[in-house]
Amino acid sequence: MSISLSKGQRVDLTKTNPGLTQVVVGLGWDTNKYVGGADFDLDASAFLLYEDGKAKGADDFVFYNNASGGNGSVVHTGDNRTGEGDGDDEQINIDLSKVPASIHRIGITVTIYDYETRKQNFGQVSNAFVRVVDASSNREVLRFDLGEEFSTETAVVFCEFYRHSGEWKFQAVGSGFAGGLVALCRNYGLDAN
Repeated sequence: MSISLSKGQRVDLTKTNPGLTQVVVGLGWDTNKYVGGADFDLDASAFLLYEDGKAKGADDFVFYNNASGGNGSVVHTGDNRTGEGDGDDEQINIDLSKVPASIHRIGITVTIYDYETRKQNFGQVSNAFVRVVDASSNREVLRFDLGEEFSTETAVVFCEFYRHSGEWKFQAVGSGFAGGLVALCRNYGLDAN
């Protein structure tokens, strides 16, 4: 049975799921009906973070245009430009057993592409979630529904995976940023330009 988490909650991932090494991180969302004009193009990304909480270079930032990082341990499966349909809108595969030892955290984020031109923000997004699926059995291990607490934010840290005492843990974050991808990159120590 899947564990449903609230903002800020942490859970042992590998300790409570022995043998769990390959996970699919599924991210999904809907857009509110009153929004007119352009499609919403939300983009999932993974930031591979060192002990200081920062990424060091382009290989530590995995997204649709740089689909693999961490020596192939983190792989983005492709860009969904409209968010249409049920279930996961974008997925990131992580092989926890292959993540380089220098990486202590993996931040999973979602940003709104071209939010300035399209005048879009997370206040217009609903039913956003992240879920972790055991890739070997296709069993949903945990889920975090973000709720409707955002307004003007254009980037959100959905969750983080982190190492603790040789095990991987999961934290439901749900932290919003104004300034889109640029603000998010700056937060994680990268220059988005």
